[in-house]
Amino acid sequence: MARAANNLRRLAATLTGAVPLLVIAAVLLPAGCGSSSNSSGGRPIVVAAENFWGSIASQLGGDKVQVRSIIVNPSTDPHSYEPTAADGRLLAQSQMAIVNGIGYDPWAPKLLAANPAGGRVVLNVGDLVGAHEGDNPHRWYNPADVQSVIRATVADLKRIRPADAAYFDQREQALQTQGLARYKQLIARIRVRYGGVPVGASESIFAQQAPALGVSLITPPAFMKAISEGTEPSPADRATVDQQITSRQIEVWIYNSQNSTPDIQRLTSEARRTGIPIATVTETLQPPTASFQEWQSSQLLGIAQALARATGR
Repeated sequence: MARAANNLRRLAATLTGAVPLLVIAAVLLPAGCGSSSNSSGGRPIVVAAENFWGSIASQLGGDKVQVRSIIVNPSTDPHSYEPTAADGRLLAQSQMAIVNGIGYDPWAPKLLAANPAGGRVVLNVGDLVGAHEGDNPHRWYNPADVQSVIRATVADLKRIRPADAAYFDQREQALQTQGLARYKQLIARIRVRYGGVPVGASESIFAQQAPALGVSLITPPAFMKAISEGTEPSPADRATVDQQITSRQIEVWIYNSQNSTPDIQRLTSEARRTGIPIATVTETLQPPTASFQEWQSSQLLGIAQALARATGR
């Protein structure tokens, strides 16, 4: 308990208020309390800050680990999420944790630091892909980054369960060849059929996926970043987006329904009024029971259908 108290004092001195002190205190458990062996039948606990990464980890880990995700509610805006004491306890029990990083979930590394555990493996996606705070954090929309996370997750699972290395390799092979097959096919189909088609997006989440799809995303990057970060776009950027919609410079409007400001609602209504097809995306799994690939494939199909209506192809 003395070490825990010292941890709390050191952490409290460095935190900026993003994680409530009562949550930090709940993490600092006495030795033996809430051990992973007691709560998971002997299987290591893997905790993902967000359920899109949790879905991938669960499919790779199979029945050799217990995967839990913290952000699972599709009505939650992950950008402004405030962790609970239960979240802190869960992360304290983890033998492996997956956090997005890049300023997207700053509370998660702080909760992990509040209760360091020997041998815990932490996969920080931002660190993995070489992204930094201020960069676009929505890496799960980047197919290349998804592949990097899959490889890193398998490697980390082998670190915490080395005896099951062959099992994790088999799970990865099945995910790549079967689980992600339709996801990959839809990306390739959109790229071939609709490459170069101009589209607009309500925020920067789609900027990670657009290059893989081959479409031309012409919404000002600063506008998308401002909406994503909850700040006001510049008047010039707002006017540009208005013009792109009212003059139908874009063929499809990609709308993040989990981050819908009054301005975005207005633009989406204007796109609908002018006859621009709308495709909806979300930040987290929708429905929350879906797998990563079911969710993404459903959205990709919606994008393909909107592009087909817009272009007649």
